[in-house]
Amino acid sequence: MDLIKKYRKRVWLLASVMMVALTACTISYKFNGSSINYEKTKTISFENFPNRSAAFVWGPMESMFNTALQDIFMQQTRLKQVRQGGDLELSGEITNYDAINKGIGSDGYSTMAELRMTVNVRFVNNANHAEDFDNRQFSASREYDASQQLSAVQEELVNQMIDEIVEQIFNATVANW
Repeated sequence: MDLIKKYRKRVWLLASVMMVALTACTISYKFNGSSINYEKTKTISFENFPNRSAAFVWGPMESMFNTALQDIFMQQTRLKQVRQGGDLELSGEITNYDAINKGIGSDGYSTMAELRMTVNVRFVNNANHAEDFDNRQFSASREYDASQQLSAVQEELVNQMIDEIVEQIFNATVANW
């Protein structure tokens, strides 16, 4: 009987210590991948990224890109967007948007085509200028069946390329991977 009381006391004491230890410890993990010190960095500003591609100009692409870039930072960080002079500053331009033939069939006609997009980015981190970069290129491409008209697949492919490039920019600026 005495042995059972000692055992219960030890189990209760061990359980109490474990509860105190578990409530005192906190584990913090960010699932968005950003590594921003919010004590130093609170705001972000974006300049418009104009489409300066010499090959193709597709009207909606510029606004689609600018919206997607701003959205990823607003959705995956706690940064507040300001018009200018943010703690983080992003600017640049779409420098290339074109399509090339990737494969030629036995009849001499193209069988596959590739749509390509390149964006030039300038990044300033006013809290840590060691992370700044100037004129870094981010690119994406998508292949499609050349028997399809570009106008039939363009919006979907451009959205996919924009998502990929925006993610690359996010990772290069605030994820520090």
